Amino acid sequence: MTRLVVVSNRVAAPGAGQASGGLAVCLLDAMRDRGGLWFGWNGEIVAQDSDIATTSVQHGRCTLMTMPLTERDHREFYLGFSNEVLWPIHHYRLDLSRFTLEAAEGYRRVNARFADVLAPELRRTDLIWVHDYHLIPLGAELRARGVGNQIGFFLHIPFPPPEILTAAPEYERLARTLLDYDLIGFQTTGDHANFCRFVCEELGGERIAPDTVRLDGKSLQVGVYPVGIDVDGFAAMAANPEAAQKIQKTERRDRKRLYAIGVDRLDYSKGLPEKFLAFERLLASYPEDRRPMTLIQVASPTRDDLDAYIDIRHELEALSGKINGKFGGFDWTPLRYIHRSVSRETLAVHYRASRIGLVTPLRDGMNLVAKEYVAAQDEADPGVLILSRFAGAAEDLQEALLVNPYDIDETAHAMRRAIEMPVDERIARHRALMKRVRQHDACNWMLSFLRALRACRGSPRVTLKRAAPGHVIALTERRQNRSTVFQ
Repeated sequence: MTRLVVVSNRVAAPGAGQASGGLAVCLLDAMRDRGGLWFGWNGEIVAQDSDIATTSVQHGRCTLMTMPLTERDHREFYLGFSNEVLWPIHHYRLDLSRFTLEAAEGYRRVNARFADVLAPELRRTDLIWVHDYHLIPLGAELRARGVGNQIGFFLHIPFPPPEILTAAPEYERLARTLLDYDLIGFQTTGDHANFCRFVCEELGGERIAPDTVRLDGKSLQVGVYPVGIDVDGFAAMAANPEAAQKIQKTERRDRKRLYAIGVDRLDYSKGLPEKFLAFERLLASYPEDRRPMTLIQVASPTRDDLDAYIDIRHELEALSGKINGKFGGFDWTPLRYIHRSVSRETLAVHYRASRIGLVTPLRDGMNLVAKEYVAAQDEADPGVLILSRFAGAAEDLQEALLVNPYDIDETAHAMRRAIEMPVDERIARHRALMKRVRQHDACNWMLSFLRALRACRGSPRVTLKRAAPGHVIALTERRQNRSTVFQ
C-alpha cells in the first residue's frame, strides 16, 4: 500500500485528551485505520537551533515524527505570521492583522526547515498531504529539494474573498507557492469559489474547468472536501453505560432544567461575546423560560500570549459575571463558563444531555463541534442544533436552526424556538442531520481527497516551473530524476 505522509503544524501527542473539534481530531479519526507517517511540531519550545532534535514514536499503525520550535520560531512563525497575519485575514478580520518583516521571514524559515527534515524521510511512492495555513509554502519548499511525489494541500480555515486578501502584505507571493501542489482542498464551495476568483482576478490566471485553474503555465486541481468525524465512535462514546449513568444523575438533580452547550477555543472568530449576549437577551426577554435554562460554555485556552486573545478572555469573564449576578440565585447559575480543555469523552456526555447545541462562530472553516453534537444525541429524544450560517458546516447541515450570530435577537429567538420544539420535529431534524454527518465523515473525507490526489498522478503535470529568470526546468524532468533524491 502507498504510504500516506501527513504534515501539519502540530501533531497530537499519543493518548493526550483532545478538546473537541479542530485539525487534530479529524486527522486522528481519519488516520486510525489508514496509518502512515504524521510529521510536525510537538508543541515544545527550545532555546536555539542547536537544541532541535526530531523524535519518532509509534501510535497504532501511525508513526508520529515531531520536532520542537525555537523561541524565535515560535514568536515569528507561529504567533507572528501564522496567527497575527494569516489567521485574522482568513477570518475576515483585517483590523486584527499585525504584519512585520521579521514574522514573514520566520514563516519562510520554518517552512524551509520542515522541508529539510522531511525530504530525506520520504519514499518515492509516498502520497504527501500538507495541512492548513501554517504550511502554505511547504509544497514549494519540497519541490525545491527535488521531491517529485504527488503533494496535496488542505485548507481547514476559510478562504476569504479577493477583496480581503489583496489587503494582506505579500499574499500574492504566498498564493503563488500553492501552484506547486497537485491538488488543493477546501471545506466549502464558497472557499473554492473565492480561491478561483483570486487566481483569476488578482493573479491573472484562468479557470479552464470547474475544478482546474491555470497560472504561469501551471495547471492546479482544486476541490471541495468537507471535514468530518468518526461518527460511530463518537456516538458510542456518548451512549456508553457510564455516560448514561452520568446523564441520569444530572436529570435527577435538575429535573426541570434544560441545558444549552457551547464548546469552542477561546478565539475572537468563535462569536463568544455575541453568544453570551444572546443568552442574556433570552433570559431578559422570555422570563417564563428563565429558570429552567442553563448555558454551559467550554472555552479552551489558546494563544494566550496575543493581545487579541487576552482581551476576549477578559471580556468573557466580565460578561459571565454580569449575567450570573443579574439573573442567578442560590440554587441556579445560569451561565457556567469553563476556561480549560475538556476531554472528548466528557464532552460527549454533556452533548447528549443538552437540549441545545449552540455553535455560533462569526466565521469558521467547518466546525466539528456541530457534527459531534449531532452524533451524540439520543435519536428517540434528540436535542436541537443552533448553527451559525457563517460556519462551514452550515453549507451541509441545513436542518439545523441557522442563525446570523451578529443578530443577538435572532439567536435568542432560535434558543426559545429550540426550547419549545416538539419531539416529532426534533426527531425529523436530527434524522436528516445524522444522514448528512455520516455522508461526510472522517473516513470519506480522507478517501475522497486521496482518491483525487492519486488521480493527479494519472495525468502528471507537464507545465513549467520557473527556477530563475531566463532558466526554466520542466517539472516532468524533475520527476524523472527524482530517484536521486531518496538514495
